[in-house]
Amino acid sequence: MFVSNWMTSKVYTVSPEDSVTEAVNLMKQHKIKHVPVVVDGNVAGIVSDRDIKEFMPSKATTLDMYELHYLISNTKIKDIMKTKVYTTTPDAPIEQAAMLMHDNKIGCLPVCAGGKLAGIISDWDIFEALVDITGVRHGGIRIFMTIEDRPGSIKEVADLIRAQGFSLQSILTSYEKAEPGHRKIVIRTKDQGDFESLNKALSKSYKNIVIGRG
Repeated sequence: MFVSNWMTSKVYTVSPEDSVTEAVNLMKQHKIKHVPVVVDGNVAGIVSDRDIKEFMPSKATTLDMYELHYLISNTKIKDIMKTKVYTTTPDAPIEQAAMLMHDNKIGCLPVCAGGKLAGIISDWDIFEALVDITGVRHGGIRIFMTIEDRPGSIKEVADLIRAQGFSLQSILTSYEKAEPGHRKIVIRTKDQGDFESLNKALSKSYKNIVIGRG
């Protein structure tokens, strides 16, 4: 799964010389929170609704409404935009984009191909990717457990699940907060098998299992 599968290709942009009003209007009209700042197809910066909100209160305390509107319409994007911009590429794994956004506490990444802006991916797109990858929208059975970290351990669980008439929808695994020599897994199945038999079969061979529908 790659950034290209979830990014938005139609990107609304502004230039450094545009007014802040232009960015505000784009955000309101298209219900977006981030607008890349582009010069000749290259990303020169980015402006967010937070940047605008942080700019306005500092001025609003001493200005009336008309003066504030005048200030915004005469303030250029280059005066408030962030020039340090984290970007990604269409062929980057979606999880790398998610990690970059998480680690840098940002809400979106411009997507560049050949140095030019090709799209944008936001935290909302990451949420959609998580929903799609896990298959949670399709329901089924969700199985959480901790297993030994050794060759074949996931296959053993998967085979046991299939033996109860279930097919697998997704498998996620992580070493985070797991004891040494173990890993945590979440398996989601398609709901066409025997739930009670599945519960008994897994509980007989494994401990600390959480099984639920949906």
